[in-house]
Amino acid sequence: MRKAFAHDAVLGMQPHADLQAPGAAITAALCGHWEHDPPCPLAPYHNSAEWVGDQVRVRTLFAAEPGDEAAARLLIDRALAAGCLQRQDETIVRWQLRSSGRAAVAEAEAEHAARLVRS
Repeated sequence: MRKAFAHDAVLGMQPHADLQAPGAAITAALCGHWEHDPPCPLAPYHNSAEWVGDQVRVRTLFAAEPGDEAAARLLIDRALAAGCLQRQDETIVRWQLRSSGRAAVAEAEAEHAARLVRS
C-alpha cells in the first residue's frame, strides 16, 4: 500500500530564473517527460518551489510503495543534481544543488498527501 513521503532540496539559482524548471526536471525523471498522461508510473507527486532569501527551496510530496521510496528519491536527487533543464523553447535553465534529502510530511500537507496515496 502506498505511503506519503516528502523530499526537500535547496538550490542556488539566478534571480528571475524559471522556478518551474527544477520541478519539470523532477517530473521528467519520475515520469519520462514533464508532459505526460496520468497516472505517474512510479509515484504520484507534487512539486513546489519558492525563494527563501537568496536560495530556492524545492519540495516534492509523493506517494509510493515503501519499497519504491528509495528509487523515487534517487530519481529526484539525480534530476536536481543534473543542474539544468532545457525548455521547449531550447533555452536552458541552470541551478546548483546545495542540499537534498528526506523530509517529514507536514500536518498542513496531510490532505494533499492522502489524495496522492489514493491516486
